[in-house]
Amino acid sequence: MDIRLAEARDITQLIEMRWDNTIEFDESKKDASYEEFEKECQTFLENALNSNQWFIWVAEDNKRIVSHIYIELIHKVPRPGRVTHPFAYMTNVYTIPEYRNGGLGSNVLSTINNWIKENKYEFVIVWPSDEATNYYKKNGYVHCTEPMEYYPS
Repeated sequence: MDIRLAEARDITQLIEMRWDNTIEFDESKKDASYEEFEKECQTFLENALNSNQWFIWVAEDNKRIVSHIYIELIHKVPRPGRVTHPFAYMTNVYTIPEYRNGGLGSNVLSTINNWIKENKYEFVIVWPSDEATNYYKKNGYVHCTEPMEYYPS
């Protein structure tokens, strides 16, 4: 099993996994146009992989991506008297069903946690589903005060 940062050659698999992840947890989306989604996701992934803002971690088994976690760096406005480091937003955490519950997701998350420490990112924020809360807890994540939200009408 190879845990690494995604590359351009991974885009097709990442698109398929995003589709599968969405359909698995929301079957009402299965009637959406795959072609439209594919085009939008392709553009997003090409831009993300060519930026210093997005980092997509994958676990690969025999050239097949079986798990991934997306990280977006959020840069903060500098403050006098301290060095300002970005924080990380974690999203799109997914492992294909046949690779679940064997520790793979925790191995990917551990790799990311070490990367976070090495790069001195201030913290990681993730909004887990109710089902995923224990996964994060067992990997050192804690509940924080809920952020405030604004939805424009």
